[in-house]
Amino acid sequence: MGLTSKLDKLKLKSSSDEKVDKPAKMDNNSSTNTNTSSNSIEDNTDDIDELDNEGQSILMGIISQLRPGMDLTKITLPTFILEKKSMLERITNFFQIPGILLEANDEDDELKRFLLMVKWYLASWHIAPKAVKKPLNPVLGEVFTCYWDNLPEDKKAYYISEQTSHHPPKSSYFYLIPESKIRVDGIVIPKSKFLGNSSAAMMEGWGHVTLGERDNELYLMNQPNVYCRGILFGKLRYELGDHMYVKCPTTGYEADIEFKTKGFISGTYDAIEGTIKNKDGDLLYNISGKWNDVMEIKDTKTGKKEVFFDVKSCTKSKPQVKPLDEQWDFESQKLWKDTIDALSDRNHELATAAKSKVEDSQRQLAKKRVEDGVSFHPRLFHEVNDDDKLNQDLEYLLYKHLDLSDDAETLEQKLFQVLPILPGQEFDDKFHIPAFKKKSSS
Repeated sequence: MGLTSKLDKLKLKSSSDEKVDKPAKMDNNSSTNTNTSSNSIEDNTDDIDELDNEGQSILMGIISQLRPGMDLTKITLPTFILEKKSMLERITNFFQIPGILLEANDEDDELKRFLLMVKWYLASWHIAPKAVKKPLNPVLGEVFTCYWDNLPEDKKAYYISEQTSHHPPKSSYFYLIPESKIRVDGIVIPKSKFLGNSSAAMMEGWGHVTLGERDNELYLMNQPNVYCRGILFGKLRYELGDHMYVKCPTTGYEADIEFKTKGFISGTYDAIEGTIKNKDGDLLYNISGKWNDVMEIKDTKTGKKEVFFDVKSCTKSKPQVKPLDEQWDFESQKLWKDTIDALSDRNHELATAAKSKVEDSQRQLAKKRVEDGVSFHPRLFHEVNDDDKLNQDLEYLLYKHLDLSDDAETLEQKLFQVLPILPGQEFDDKFHIPAFKKKSSS
């Protein structure tokens, strides 16, 4: 069907057309509820496409605002393409298969360890809504924390994140497994563009994984870009595209994984092709398959090919969060609660109003800062110093100094001084002091 015919048929769905029968929800305000993020306690509407097969509703919602090359952060997207979580929470998808990361940490052979690190990073990309959904844009200063208490060998993990910039959007995060001395520092900088029948999220930013039990062995990782196809015509779907790198400066191993987008005539969806080389540039392995299905690895010396990772075989460990009544007003799930509840009910009129209320409040805060002549400073992450060459690509680091040579209990105690993560912990009077001021005393 041509675009003109679709324009003639455009019609937004009313709220009454979108009502579905839903099971009763648990009370997120209960002090006894320390369950996982919101999508674990309600029917998963993130897996439901809120538009017909030809994308008519989304076209009606945004076509008047779009120009090729336009930055999508400057327009208002319809709420029915929004996921029920903030980008700060979406980042935790990387940490939902911790077993492979722990296995890598325990591996003495440096090449096998590198292969496991690559497998761990590739394993998580399939964790996403089945429908085309975009996470909520975090507001400046928004915070999300969570924890895992069910890792192998009863180990625990903790995650802290903050929106350190709004224009451009920058999400800084920190992850720690104290018992294994594993830490991850990272930043996600999505830059969205409208490309005609597609939109692209160019995913800038890097993650640094440090293995404290391996003399602080470091792994550097970036992300593939995200493309949403079929905005104007054709079937709406998303793809991952372009190159993702995993590098270990200590050993010299490097992986180059290309996420291949489908061509207009030929090709297939969701394919990857990659190489693993040593410090001398020698090709050791080829990786192929599909990032959301089965990936295979081939030893170039022996010719042996085997399954590298099968997404159907993995068990995901979802994060847990504090009850809402223990959260600060700018913690993601509390901040966006009304919006998320409306999205769960597929009430997009109410979701739009709730989302606008949060965003309007942010505009007023930004206006007041201008009037008062003050600048915003993150509470949890400080800007990387110019002389810190190793961490320049992270831009921000958690202000609290955590030495991985410390024991697990000491690491936990220091981390909990940043802000409450577990149920029952309380904020102290230093929480609102900017991170760059707290850094000197940490």
